Amino acid sequence: MTNKIKNRFLYFALKRIIDFFGGLIGLLLSLPIIIVAIIFIRIESPGPAIFKQRRVGLGGKLFKMYKLRGMYVDAKERFPELYDYTNKTSLNFYFHDKKDPRVTKVGKIIRKTSIDELPNFINVILGNMSLVGPRPEIEEVINLYGRDMEKYVSVKPGITCYSKAELRDALTKEETLKIDLKYIDEMNLKLDLKLLFKTVKNVFLRKNVFT
Repeated sequence: MTNKIKNRFLYFALKRIIDFFGGLIGLLLSLPIIIVAIIFIRIESPGPAIFKQRRVGLGGKLFKMYKLRGMYVDAKERFPELYDYTNKTSLNFYFHDKKDPRVTKVGKIIRKTSIDELPNFINVILGNMSLVGPRPEIEEVINLYGRDMEKYVSVKPGITCYSKAELRDALTKEETLKIDLKYIDEMNLKLDLKLLFKTVKNVFLRKNVFT
């Protein structure tokens, strides 16, 4: 076994340990916030407060990602055109509109503060997500990745990455893909810690999040 392979193996082993304990601590610390958010979500609109959505994970395997619901429960029926990606021939589009009609009033707050993604810690603990990695994509969009799809799913998806730590919703899907593929080429523990710190900083500053 070469040193490069040993270092790679050690990195992923340490990353999983950090993910498990970091996810557990993150979930415990954020639990009061999640509970309060659930109460306000249920008061404003009917339907479950925890939103489960199929996402593409490591090796292209599908898993259920947990989030706090920030949209109307019948958003897909009310705005079907916003879920239709059949007319897309490239990734040159924004995943979220600046004024998304699907988002509730509470949803605007929890999205702006990234509270909606706190249940992602459950996925990190379960092992189908990491604290740091490319964001898990939906099936309808990942098919537009072309030959980059294989590389994108070669690592676990994460709560944050270059795109999430920096320009977030201000990036097109094409720009997001480009800089998150860069992470896959450069990934190491030092970079992971740097991106986690930068994400926390930008969440507090509420930068580049569309509602």
